[in-house]
Amino acid sequence: MKSIEVDKIINPITASDGAGVKLKRSIGVEPNYFDPFLMLDEFGSENSEDYVAGFPPHPHRGIETVTYMLAGDFEHKDSTGGEGRMTAGDVQWMKTGSGIIHSEMPAMKEGKLHGFQLWINMPAKLKMSKPEYIYIDSDKMQIHKDDEKKVKVIAGKFKNAKGPIKKHNIEPIYFDIELKKNKIFNLQIPSSHNTFVYLIDGEIEIGTKIHEEVKSSTLIVLEKGEKLNIKGRTNSKFLLISGKPIGETIARGGPFVMNTKEEILNAIRDYNNGTFVRQ
Repeated sequence: MKSIEVDKIINPITASDGAGVKLKRSIGVEPNYFDPFLMLDEFGSENSEDYVAGFPPHPHRGIETVTYMLAGDFEHKDSTGGEGRMTAGDVQWMKTGSGIIHSEMPAMKEGKLHGFQLWINMPAKLKMSKPEYIYIDSDKMQIHKDDEKKVKVIAGKFKNAKGPIKKHNIEPIYFDIELKKNKIFNLQIPSSHNTFVYLIDGEIEIGTKIHEEVKSSTLIVLEKGEKLNIKGRTNSKFLLISGKPIGETIARGGPFVMNTKEEILNAIRDYNNGTFVRQ
């Protein structure tokens, strides 16, 4: 069984999105696309000026967005009628399909806000499917906990803990892991999957080969393999995300990700004509 080793260690760039929310972007810059993952943003600040303007109404087509809150409150509303207030530990998994218009606004004027948003590509056969909004309360997610680690399962399975996202085309793994110093996290991952780790806090070692030091707020792109070993050099917290590549050509146009430039132009035309949201 091949050990999974580190391929690249990438420091995110500072960016802003929405109405000026400050964030750190890794996937979406370098690498630009890690099939099936299109973008990964970490947003977080204790200064309300960095997030209070939020993400006013905007469109998406052809992708899934996964928002995971670690601290603070966010309110979501969208054109499907979906709405909810996200608090620490909650997840919003939105399949935009043929088109959705939504907003994500902070439900707080002060205090710490911290979370992640991941964009996942959709295959051509699903890009024009009916949009779907899935809200997952933190209390409904299963957790594995022992003396060495705590693993919150958003998608996939670890030991007896199963994620609420099931029968998904990319067979996703999405874990929030807390690992104690000098302890080991092990997982067998399909050799077909693309996998990355995002270190939130602490220091970790991955695989059997020596690699450069990894510190907080860092993206670690992994080689393909089957056996993943992660050691905590200190008490550490990180996300482990993995999925089966779709293997299709993509075309990007801001909030739209399709397979051809013509489809991007159609999305822009639909949005400008007021025919973007389909009933």
